[in-house]
Amino acid sequence: MTDHVQIAFDDGVMVLTINRPEKKNALSQEMYRVLGEAIEEAQNDRTTRVVLIKGAGGVFTAGNDLADFAAANRGGGSETRSTSNFIQSLAKTKKPLVAAVTGLAVGVGTTLLLHCDLVVVADDARLSTPFVNLALVPEAASSLLLQQRIGYARAFAMFALGEPMLGETAARLGLANMALPAAEVDGAALTLAKALAKRPLGALIETKALMRDSEQLLSIMAREGAMFGERLKTAEAAEAFQAFAERRAPDFSKF
Repeated sequence: MTDHVQIAFDDGVMVLTINRPEKKNALSQEMYRVLGEAIEEAQNDRTTRVVLIKGAGGVFTAGNDLADFAAANRGGGSETRSTSNFIQSLAKTKKPLVAAVTGLAVGVGTTLLLHCDLVVVADDARLSTPFVNLALVPEAASSLLLQQRIGYARAFAMFALGEPMLGETAARLGLANMALPAAEVDGAALTLAKALAKRPLGALIETKALMRDSEQLLSIMAREGAMFGERLKTAEAAEAFQAFAERRAPDFSKF
C-alpha cells in the first residue's frame, strides 16, 4: 500500500484519491499497482457498486512519472507491468467508473477518462495527451476511443500537438458529462456515483457490457503497449526526457 493512493468507501462507492500533490499527482509504478488492484478487487466486493477516481490538491494527475520513462529509456529495467495491469483493469471492469477531474489531466490522466462511464470536469481543467511530444504513442486504447469520441481530426491534434483542452470544451465535445466550477466537481461526481450505486447493479453491468467491447479494447491495448515499449527505447525519447529534465525545448531535427 502507498500513501499516494487513498481508498475510502461511501454508500457503495469506492473512492480512489490520487494523493501525491508535491509531484502534481504523477503516477509511480506503486501507485499504478494500488489503483489497478483496487479496481480489480471492486469487481468481487459485493458492497462496492461503483468506483470513483479523483485527485487531491486541485489536480487530477500529471500522468506517468517521467523518471520511470527515463529509466526505461536508459535500460535501467524500470518495471512497467503495473502500468499495463492498471490500464487493462480499466477495460476489464464491469462495474461503473466515475471520474472527478480538476486541474491537470495529462496523458493517462485523460486517456483513463475514456473508460469512465460518467465524468465531471472543472470548466478550467486542462486535459492533454502529449505522447508524441515525448516521442511516444497513445495508450489505454485511446488510439481508438478518443477518435470515436471527438473525431479523427481533433483526436490526432490532441495526440500530435499535445495542446491542452479546457474542461468546458471537453464537456461540449463529449469527453465529459458536465463541466462545473472546480469547487463543485468532487461533490457532483460523488452524487452521481451514489445515484449509480442505487441502481440495479446487474442491469448496469449488462448495459455497460452491451456498450463496450472489452476484448477489442484489450487487443488494441496490447498493440499500443508493444509500440509504446519500443518507443521508450528510442533516441528520440531519450532527447525528450533529457530536455524535460533540463527544462528546455527538445531538438528532434537530428533524428
